[in-house]
Amino acid sequence: MATNLKPEVAQGRLLLVDDEENILRSLRRVLRRGDWVIETALDAEAALKAFERFRPAVVISDFRMPGMNGVDFLAKVKELDPKTQRIMLTGQADQHAIEEAINRSEVFRFISKPWNDAQLLLTVKSAFEQHELVNDNSRLHDLTQEQNIELRQLNADLELRVQQRTQMLSRAKREWELSFDTIDSPLAVVNTDDLVIRRANRATAKVSNRDVVELNQGVKCHEYLFGQPTQCAGCPVGPNLKTVASLEIVHGPRTFVAHVYPMDDEPIAVCHYRDVTDERALTKRLIESEKMIAIGNLAGGVAHEINNPLGGILAFSQLMKRDAGRTPADLEALDLIEESAMRCKRIVESLLKFSRRSKVEDRRAFDLSKCVEDAAVLFRAQIKKYPRAKLELNLTPGHPPVYGDPSQLGQVVLNLLHNGLQALPDGEGTLKVETGLRDAHCYFKVTDTGCGIPAENLPRIFEPHFTTKPPGEGTGLGLSIAYRIVEDHGGHFAVDSKIDEGSAFTVMIPVQPGGANP
Repeated sequence: MATNLKPEVAQGRLLLVDDEENILRSLRRVLRRGDWVIETALDAEAALKAFERFRPAVVISDFRMPGMNGVDFLAKVKELDPKTQRIMLTGQADQHAIEEAINRSEVFRFISKPWNDAQLLLTVKSAFEQHELVNDNSRLHDLTQEQNIELRQLNADLELRVQQRTQMLSRAKREWELSFDTIDSPLAVVNTDDLVIRRANRATAKVSNRDVVELNQGVKCHEYLFGQPTQCAGCPVGPNLKTVASLEIVHGPRTFVAHVYPMDDEPIAVCHYRDVTDERALTKRLIESEKMIAIGNLAGGVAHEINNPLGGILAFSQLMKRDAGRTPADLEALDLIEESAMRCKRIVESLLKFSRRSKVEDRRAFDLSKCVEDAAVLFRAQIKKYPRAKLELNLTPGHPPVYGDPSQLGQVVLNLLHNGLQALPDGEGTLKVETGLRDAHCYFKVTDTGCGIPAENLPRIFEPHFTTKPPGEGTGLGLSIAYRIVEDHGGHFAVDSKIDEGSAFTVMIPVQPGGANP
């Protein structure tokens, strides 16, 4: 059997079946113009085997063949793949074959011997077009069925959600009516056009230190709650309020987060005020505590699982180096083994350093460049997940020591590196860390080539819970915790950022007065 010489540009697969080699060659000569992939067979049995392997879109078969005739053969082709288009070659005296082919094989066309070359080409082309049409119809039918099933499921889900929402609204209405005054958080219903309170609960009166009776005097929310003559900064309440909004309000030593829920049917909004002062302080402590516990567990596991085999590797490599007769190549390999083991040991030691909780006794004089280097060792393990990101270090040793907790400042370095990595578009770019001395301060600077920070967001990047990351990818506490750590060490931040060029965070830590190099 032969195949077309250009299968890569062929438009379809064609199987020719005839017991006369001359006819097959003639057919092949004519149909070669169609640029199809062509295979041939001299009898039905061989053709069926070729069909299973070749899976043609169109089959042309002679009626009269030894063994199985063309009608029976095309009937089996129909059973194997009804989409395959079947064409029968018939002589003038094969009218009975035509009837059988129509009734049993449901052939696409008949070609009489002798044939017209142009008519033959047109018939075969029409067969391929019919095969493609049948496939398209089948695909469209399957797609329609899938979409109908999905639509029915979506309709069922929608009906269920509508029913659940109706029940929730009814229950919410009853709960609102019964429990409005028992809620211990300040709650107020406010007109969106003039900010006048229509109703407030007792918790609102408690926060404002005013009598609930004053609400009947048309007092506005910012006057009643916070004693302010003007609307709170950033307040979303107004005639154009359409969606749920929130804002942060600082009232004396307390901080409130207000959530505003617009009512669709009336020009009113429900304002819920939550005192988050204690919660935020506790959250900061919990996040730091949980982080340190997790790192401590990791460091303990690493120390247990890695330190022992590392000690064995170091011991054996050193013993082997002492053996007489070692070649220079062996000694070089042993030096590399020892150097790699020592590097692993330094990584483990860095993990142990960062796992310890910060205490007063943890504060000491230390080299800031060494602290930054230890943090970079930990970060290199994370950056390996981003093959297109590079970390460059430009650390200057020998500066006067700073005083503080190196594990906490290492945490700041890790946080800045992590933020810089997230700012790199598609994880591609460069992170640079450098250290230096300036104006009686040692500093480290973390620079990225990321997307940059918009100018309107720069004043807020150190605010707790402020984040531009998608939900679930950031809490907005990283920089606020870093700011607190630096402030506790008597230092300060400097930030420089340009859109599409990157950002640079510089942390200045005062040199220990009269300190010598640690």
